[in-house]
Amino acid sequence: MDDRLAELWPPFGLRVTCGPLTMRALRDADFPEVLAVVHAGIHAPSAMPFSFPWTDPAGADQERQFAQYHWRARADLSPERWQLDLGVWHDGRFVGVQGVSTRDFPILRTGETGSWLGRAFQGRGTGTLMRQAMCVLCFDHLGFDEVTSGAFADNPASQAVSRKVGYRPNGEERFARRGAVAAMRRLVLRPADLVRPPYDVVVEGAAPFLELVQARAT
Repeated sequence: MDDRLAELWPPFGLRVTCGPLTMRALRDADFPEVLAVVHAGIHAPSAMPFSFPWTDPAGADQERQFAQYHWRARADLSPERWQLDLGVWHDGRFVGVQGVSTRDFPILRTGETGSWLGRAFQGRGTGTLMRQAMCVLCFDHLGFDEVTSGAFADNPASQAVSRKVGYRPNGEERFARRGAVAAMRRLVLRPADLVRPPYDVVVEGAAPFLELVQARAT
């Protein structure tokens, strides 16, 4: 990795390791590897686990929208609002993305976790481990007081991951999804409830990232 680029843009220097997992911010050079997993499938075509249906487009449209999303997240990053998406590699192979997004973080100290995992890698505990690692990053290194999440009522796999990590129920919302109403079950996790992973979580580059997202805090 280009250390100079990480100096210019601290998210590129953020790195989390947890047992077989390595998590780091995606760079443009990673996109082909990431998109190969996206094209191989994340969920059944009849299902939609995401509140924004970003997997519905196909081919070049999907690829362009994917790139635009990540470029936009970089451009919009500020202490008032930021999105951190970490690519997840399991034993050196890319498997998915684990993210957290915030608003007014210097004041609220809360954020929403979200993730996706290639279908070929699901059902092996990887989803739980990468969420645990992200929560350790948030609580131990970035100063979060809580993290939230959500899963549609017909997505038991995501709900199971949340239970394993220690999230507690936090109400329900109604979403419009593919032209119909869908129930989103809200969840919240606080440090005392976190079920930590069976491996040490090693974090590099947290301090420069914090300086970036807190630079204009008042």
